[in-house]
Parts: sequence; C-alpha cells; structure tokens
Amino acid sequence: MNAKTEVLRIPGPTGQLELAIDRPEGPARGIAVIAHPHPLFGGTKDNKVVQTIARAMLSREMACVRPSFRGVGGSEGVHDHGQGERDDLWAAWQWAEQHLGAEAGDKRWQAGFSFGAVMSSHLAVEWLDRRSAMGLAPLGLSACLLVGLATERMNPAPPVLGVTRMIHGEEDDVASLSGALEYARPHHQPILVLPGAGHFFHGLLIELREMVLTSLSNA
Repeated sequence: MNAKTEVLRIPGPTGQLELAIDRPEGPARGIAVIAHPHPLFGGTKDNKVVQTIARAMLSREMACVRPSFRGVGGSEGVHDHGQGERDDLWAAWQWAEQHLGAEAGDKRWQAGFSFGAVMSSHLAVEWLDRRSAMGLAPLGLSACLLVGLATERMNPAPPVLGVTRMIHGEEDDVASLSGALEYARPHHQPILVLPGAGHFFHGLLIELREMVLTSLSNA
C-alpha cells in the first residue's frame, strides 16, 4: 500500500499465509483486518477498494492487516469456497493479537469487500467463540464493515446489531443493491449508499474513503 507496508508469511491453516501490515505513525488505537474479494475472480489484498478501506482505517490510528486468502499471492493452499477462508481470517487475527495486540488499544475492526464482506459477516457472528477457542481474551468486536456485500451467490451471516456497518454502490452490477437491501431489511440494518457507484467504485474511491470514515465514526 505504501513504502512502509510490511509483507510477511506466517503459518496458516493450509501452509504459509501471506499478510500485509500497515502501522500508524504513533500508538495504535486497535487492530483492523481487511478481507479481499473473490480469489477466483482476481481478488487480492492489493485490490483498490481493500486498500482504500485500509487507508481510511490507518488514518484512524488502527494497525491494519490484509491477509491473502489460501491460494492467492504468497498464501499456500487452494480456494475452499468460503469455508477454509474463514480459518485464514482467524489465523490473521491470532497473529495480529500475538504480535500487535500488546501495543494496540482495545478497538477491533473487521472489514471486507464483496466475497471478503461475506467472510467478515461470519467472523462477526463467530467472534467471541473463536477467540475463546484460541485462548484469546474475550474482547468484543467493535465494528464489522461490509462493503459491496455479495449476496446472490453466497450466504452471508446475519448482521450483528450495533457492530455491523454496510456500504454499497447504487449501480453495483456484481453484488446488487437490491440483494443487500433484502439482506438488511429483516434486521433494520442501515446501509450507506454511494449514488452512481459500481461494484469497484471506479472514480469514486475518495468518496468511498470518506464513507468508511463516516461509518466508523462512533466505533
């Protein structure tokens, strides 16, 4: 993402797992993990939307971790259709807690774009149980940001009230706004909608960054 981005490989569920880490200049208020879009359609940790989310969170003094799902970039293994990828996210969190947690504040933000948003929704529901199984302190998830949530071909977990935030493009032709509304409606989950934006927010990344900051203003 920038000259100070650190890229490393850690032991993961199916071999080496690649992480990109960006740290704020001063003390971190907390940790954020950002999940990338679908690996079989070119999704990587360096996707422009993922980087935009990370930049916004970094500006809020969060230590940001962007894992590459299994089979992507420097991560070993093969795509597991959204099952093993959840374990990849948890491996990233476990590393982050062990190596960043002692110096970071108590904020914990999960975010994802498209396929990564679906994975993030499941992580939010499983958060405390997974932390307990890992032997981590029962620290609550402060926010779960779902950008361009893919609902047509996948089954996201229900939003966690008070934790979930959503952003969607009005003209998203990959993950429709109508699908996101159907997901949100039974739970009265608010959605921030960017008029004229497609799935990848082409030409509107600055506006997306501001929407990320707005959605996390009270997190």
